[in-house]
Amino acid sequence: MAMPQNSTRENGFCFTQPLDFSCPSAHPGGAGRTLGALGGRDGCSTPLSNGTASSGAPSPSDSCAQPLCSPSPAQEETPFEEGIKYVSAEGEELACGWGGFTPGCLQLCNTSKGVLFFLCVASFLQGMTVNGFINTVITSIERRFDLRSYQSGLIASSYDIAACVCLTFVSYFGGNGHKPRWLGWGVLVMGLGSLLFALPHFTTGPYEARSAAEVGVCGGNQSLACSQAASSLSGYRFVFMLGQFLHGMGATPLYTLGVTYLDENVKTNYSPVYIAVFYTAAILGPAAGYLVGGMFLNIYTEIGREIDMAPENTLWVGAWWIGFLGAGAASLLISIPILGYPQRLPGSQRYIVMRVSEAHQLKDGSHKKASDPDFGKTVKDLPRSVLLLLKNPTFIFLCLAGATEATLIAGMSTFGPKFLESQFSLSASEAATFFGYLVVPAGGGGTFLGGFLVNKFKLRCSGIIKLCLFCTVSSLLAIFIFFTHCPNMPMAGVTQMYDGSALPGGHLNLTAACNAQCGCLQGIYSPVCGTDDIMYYSPCHAGCRRVSETLRNGKKVYQECSCADKALLPGSGKAEAGKCTSSCAKKPLLLCFMFVVILFTFLSSIPALTATLRCVSDRQRSFALGIQWIVVRTLGGIPGPIAFGSMIDKSCLLWQDQCGEQGSCYVYQNSAMSRYTLIAGLVYKVLGTTFFIVACLLYKPPPPESAPGSLDASENGTSDLQEHKPSLPAEEDI
Repeated sequence: MAMPQNSTRENGFCFTQPLDFSCPSAHPGGAGRTLGALGGRDGCSTPLSNGTASSGAPSPSDSCAQPLCSPSPAQEETPFEEGIKYVSAEGEELACGWGGFTPGCLQLCNTSKGVLFFLCVASFLQGMTVNGFINTVITSIERRFDLRSYQSGLIASSYDIAACVCLTFVSYFGGNGHKPRWLGWGVLVMGLGSLLFALPHFTTGPYEARSAAEVGVCGGNQSLACSQAASSLSGYRFVFMLGQFLHGMGATPLYTLGVTYLDENVKTNYSPVYIAVFYTAAILGPAAGYLVGGMFLNIYTEIGREIDMAPENTLWVGAWWIGFLGAGAASLLISIPILGYPQRLPGSQRYIVMRVSEAHQLKDGSHKKASDPDFGKTVKDLPRSVLLLLKNPTFIFLCLAGATEATLIAGMSTFGPKFLESQFSLSASEAATFFGYLVVPAGGGGTFLGGFLVNKFKLRCSGIIKLCLFCTVSSLLAIFIFFTHCPNMPMAGVTQMYDGSALPGGHLNLTAACNAQCGCLQGIYSPVCGTDDIMYYSPCHAGCRRVSETLRNGKKVYQECSCADKALLPGSGKAEAGKCTSSCAKKPLLLCFMFVVILFTFLSSIPALTATLRCVSDRQRSFALGIQWIVVRTLGGIPGPIAFGSMIDKSCLLWQDQCGEQGSCYVYQNSAMSRYTLIAGLVYKVLGTTFFIVACLLYKPPPPESAPGSLDASENGTSDLQEHKPSLPAEEDI
């Protein structure tokens, strides 16, 4: 039971000095004020959650009847030392520091706000690295180290695999151990993973881009032979997988123990706000990763080396490794203060006293086993802990609902930029930046707003589940916007014939009379936009014979493009590197409703997490979050991108040809892509709505008489101690 040795403002409800209502005087240390006795024999009364103060006489009907602390003569006679020394009832040190090094200046951060700040920085770095940098640079890594798509998929999945392996162990033993130490070491391991991920750049030779200014034009097309394309660099995928595995191991305590540590050290009704701020930082991290990672990709990977190549070139490899070096170093630094926090913050005991259980009540009463102080401290209790959670239907269906939402979030984060790229004819970097701008207000704002609503309306567990249901239904209705789509930009030989007529039978035909003599190869995909507003597979396929020395808007301009010649003006055709600009009139409507879908999807995330914490017993919270994350990752996070990817691939019009093997998709049919996205979204949103309905119907709250007191009375300031406003210092809880 965490109490300060000296009476302070942070722990003002337990005093070792006589209390005087008539004349409050200054605390000797200047940290608080003394009050007159409330009738307790030992000069220390305990505020009860039903609004009464204990007189020191034990009552069998009140679990909080015993005083929380009793002063000893030695304590009354010992003069105050400089600074504050926090100890628990068991003599455990509660000061912030490392071992015996606990300077007084560090105690300014020994608050819930201090913990929240450092955990927010850690979650921001995790989101920026794993969900931002990885998704942004994966194409550059494939190009630099000659990786196939399935190999890069294994790199991305290594994070979730590591998390699933470690979640049970970390959440069970860490939940009953020293949470800040688990968190600190986890962030440190995550930093090592980032540094390891950047290591292959320094252990390989310089990147040699086999290109020249004339490559790609008519008569000058070149391509590496398939026998030369094979490279031993693909073995570095195991280094990347190990780095991602360390990322997964390090992030495991962050979203299980970090959430419960915040929840245990603040008031119950403020907990959703703290958790919402924590998760908002985790949402802003990927957005920053997209923006910063895209900026680094405009820098050539071999810094300081001059090269005649623009970032638009398909052989360009950007400086993908810089972000991982910075994030790794920052993670190592931020782990140091997190390791210095105590097992529980000073003053947190009062929130435990005031907490009202909302755990789901099992018919056989087996949920009461988790209230045993010795429960969960040994491996023998692990099967029983799992069984108690499996017998909790509300918890099970909240996990399943979370898995469906995680599937959508994982699919949207992976293929959202690709959807924008195809619908609005954007480049990959433009689509990633655009998607980042969309996710920041919708994802971050929705995450924070969800926690704010739970706190604003002081919702209990059943009300929180209903809020989640409302958010899911709202996003379900908004997802019907995918009935609409933007038309494909005309592309010669892919969406239409070179003369503008329809393709016979839908078969591709990239060869025409205007480029028949060019000897174009399909190995190099470098789209250009002709003066006729038609896209071509490459400058060679547009019949372009010369490259202009001057750039237009930072892009190469190709001249003498025979396929883009205007009537009666041979040799007048020109083409500009990149895709043609889309003028889709439905663009604002699509973006608006995509914003609504993302907003309401993230709006339900913090309420659903809060409901999970409320529907299980206090001692099982960390373990319950661990089990939930396993379900969410195995049923949602891992198969989500695979399910979305397989459905979107059905809409592909033009596949990459890698020495006879099918590579990635170059061009999608927008109407089919919208249709398949709608089908996937409807399936998972309907499932999520069903799971939330069942969770709400099966939830059985504890009877009112079983609670130690009223939640409103204990947390809204109606107890006897809090009524004496002139006698108690103001608290700053949020």
